[in-house]
Amino acid sequence: MAIYYGKTVDEAIIEGLNDLKLDKAQVEINVLEEPSKGFLGINAKKAKVEIKPVLSDGERAVRFLNGLFDIMDVTAKCDVEETEERIKISLIAENSSSLIGYRGEVLDALQCLAGAIANTGRDEYRRVVVDCEDYREKREETLISLAHKLAAKAVRTGRKVTLEPMNPYERRILHSALSDNTEVKTQSEGKEPNRYVAIIPNNLKPGKGEFKERRNGDRNGRGRRDRRDETPRQPRPKTSGFGTYLGNSLKDKDE
Repeated sequence: MAIYYGKTVDEAIIEGLNDLKLDKAQVEINVLEEPSKGFLGINAKKAKVEIKPVLSDGERAVRFLNGLFDIMDVTAKCDVEETEERIKISLIAENSSSLIGYRGEVLDALQCLAGAIANTGRDEYRRVVVDCEDYREKREETLISLAHKLAAKAVRTGRKVTLEPMNPYERRILHSALSDNTEVKTQSEGKEPNRYVAIIPNNLKPGKGEFKERRNGDRNGRGRRDRRDETPRQPRPKTSGFGTYLGNSLKDKDE
């Protein structure tokens, strides 16, 4: 936001646009004072206008996130890339785990909030992706690998395999990874925030029970978990409830 003066309102506006190197479509203009000739040139006043750039959807989201980082006492930088369909905000931080959280739940919360800010006042929704050090791509690769491994186990044993609860975005990755597999089918079960993916083999053997690939449980859901099937994850912060809630509040379209 800046103040500009001129003999006329138009002159003040032109002065401001030239200084900001923007055109009228990119700024918001407020006329603060009209010019006045005064009496015999005495007390003459120039036109006074306020000109401020209009922020894009992505820039508004970045401004919000920067304010949130101040509250969180986190030092981070945002790089934004915008297309007509999508806004991607990449975060760079000294302590990336504080922005990623346990299995990305804090990152999901930031993405949910940034999406709400970016789409305020819009008729058509623009997808907003918030990422940190390519976490989402790495997580997706891990989930796809896990999906194929557990599908093979389900077929080999003839038993249903259920994974630990995940948010809608991660469940969709699992469904998509096995969508072309002719030996198994997938479905989401349970209720939010504990909804999970089940992998069901076509050669399911009735009465054999199921493998539960979850935290604090082994292949049969008892005792220690089977470490071979554990996915890499970020350290769980001491308090992360708000991240879990917002991360799981995304619209569930995984089935």
